[in-house]
Amino acid sequence: MSSLRPFHLAFPVTDLAAARRFYGGLLGCPEGRSSAEWVDFNLYGHQIVAHLSPAEAGHRSTSEVDGDNVPVRHFGVILEMDDWQQLADRLQAAGIKFIIEPHIRFKGEVGEQATMFFLDPCGNALEFKAFASLESLFAK
Repeated sequence: MSSLRPFHLAFPVTDLAAARRFYGGLLGCPEGRSSAEWVDFNLYGHQIVAHLSPAEAGHRSTSEVDGDNVPVRHFGVILEMDDWQQLADRLQAAGIKFIIEPHIRFKGEVGEQATMFFLDPCGNALEFKAFASLESLFAK
């Protein structure tokens, strides 16, 4: 793979203070610029922007993937396996309620991956995953 460029994602939240505690505090995302209506975070080198828009926040639909009801609208990062496990441990220690508990999906198949889903305090779904080999990310 070539060198990846940082990705930008804007998403709605119901409460900027809660978003700061979750993304800045729990997930450890350094905060960037902000206003009374939005705040930038550095999510593993990617720019995510929480915009105050209560009516748009939260997930509403799911889709079946390998036996799990996956929130259709979600975002996250693909981590190294050790970093994924450390994050899963940190979230479990913090008492985060998982939509989909940390586990291995597609076990023994092409695309085998560690995955976990949880909600931020505004109802937005996040997925963090890891592959034993990043070459299998787009494998068919």
